[in-house]
Amino acid sequence: MSVIKLTDLDLKDKRVFIRADLNVPIKDGKVTSDARITASMATIKYCLDRGARVMVTSHLGRPEEGVWSEENSLKPVADNIAERLGKPVRLIKDWVNGGFEVALGELVVLENCRFNKGEKKNDDVTAQSYAKLCDIFVMDAFGTAHRAEASTHGIAKYAPVACAGILLTEELEALTKALHNPARPMVAIVGGSKVSTKLTVLESLSEKVDQLVVGGGIANTFLKAAGKNIGKSLCEDDLIPTAKMLIDKMKQRNATIPIAVDVVVGKKFDANEPAVMKDADAVSDDDMIFDIGPKSAKELADIIMKAGTVVWNGPVGVFEFDQFGAGTHTIAKAIADTKAFTLAGGGDTIAAIQKYDIYDKVSYISTAGGAFLEFLEGKKLPAVEILELRAR
Repeated sequence: MSVIKLTDLDLKDKRVFIRADLNVPIKDGKVTSDARITASMATIKYCLDRGARVMVTSHLGRPEEGVWSEENSLKPVADNIAERLGKPVRLIKDWVNGGFEVALGELVVLENCRFNKGEKKNDDVTAQSYAKLCDIFVMDAFGTAHRAEASTHGIAKYAPVACAGILLTEELEALTKALHNPARPMVAIVGGSKVSTKLTVLESLSEKVDQLVVGGGIANTFLKAAGKNIGKSLCEDDLIPTAKMLIDKMKQRNATIPIAVDVVVGKKFDANEPAVMKDADAVSDDDMIFDIGPKSAKELADIIMKAGTVVWNGPVGVFEFDQFGAGTHTIAKAIADTKAFTLAGGGDTIAAIQKYDIYDKVSYISTAGGAFLEFLEGKKLPAVEILELRAR
């Protein structure tokens, strides 16, 4: 990635505008999960330590454009950051046209950028107003890099300098290492309920990886494509031909999509539903598949242990219910133990990583969902593309 890096610039006395991803869950005016704030602090602290005048903004929730609302205010985020820095942090409400000063070494939080008219449509006039506020624009929100908005893309066109923050740089380096120059064998684990939502990812990865592990509801469509009875399990019948095509396509280049040999079933989707182990050939018409069985899980763990690179997006079973979580737990443990470079991303994946306590055992955990998937698909991310253009 040929972008200007924040760490290559002189920041002293410069007005620095950071677009971070501080879109965190809030309840009763308090941040309930601050992982994204933690991830954004490296860039914020770096700028403060070098004597910059620092502004940071982010979106939060889905507010109506042009209308301020308390539930989508960044006030709890500003309070959380103030606590971390051990000093007050001002929240500036109407900031688009300036009219506020930032002292040397001070940080201010600019209120939710999605309150601003023209933000989501990447309006030129809005973007130019943003750009006038700063000497250096820092894009650090990988989570929104797949969207061209005024605070992620437009401002980068007009700011005197546009660069990548520390978090964005780390994300891009980890993804590039995993996808463009991977250590082999390369294994991708793609879980989720529907093939349709991950179809382009599966198609793109089927050309790159040595083994493509499908999990969750997606795996049922592949099981059915392989001629197995899947009972009443979640399945997309119209995508069975696509699943067959992907299996054949990978076979032709000596790559594989491992199909489960045993499964864990129940009669209904319920937290108290008993788990029953079955061979993949023995599923009855009223069964629903909720997890892979121990033989299949062991086979996948062996694949992960022999891999050079593992990309993980999505669990392989309904791990929220403990009785259907053994498959995902086995995979998580293998990812923690393998010598491979491991890259994980997506909300459900991070929930599994936290549940099975392997957070510090994964080489890189992406904070993003949509942008992570689009990068896996080989798509250009607009907010990264504009930084590359500005670097030239």
